[in-house]
Amino acid sequence: MKSMEEMIAAAQKAAEQIQTQMGQAQAKLDTIEVEGAAGGGLVKVRATARGRILGVSIDDSLMKPEEKQMVEDLVAAAFNDARDKADRKSAEEMQQIQGGLGLPPGMTFPGL
Repeated sequence: MKSMEEMIAAAQKAAEQIQTQMGQAQAKLDTIEVEGAAGGGLVKVRATARGRILGVSIDDSLMKPEEKQMVEDLVAAAFNDARDKADRKSAEEMQQIQGGLGLPPGMTFPGL
């Protein structure tokens, strides 16, 4: 059986490894791009899997004063679509990290 000091050292090493992997995962998520769309692709929003918005594209056909409310609604819908896709990508990446930690099924770390 391991001594208490050895168990504490092993736990600290594991915690440091998890922290390093989390930092790497966050950096990776900021490089993965998703695109949300609304209005049949008339409005598009590009974002990272971390949720950082990279750009908005609005089709020229929507640029009419009488279409203002519709454009605003489509932009909001495209943002939401991009956010949903970013959340899914983020969850996939975190699941991969968690799987690499060798945790028993059902056991998770908070924030993963």
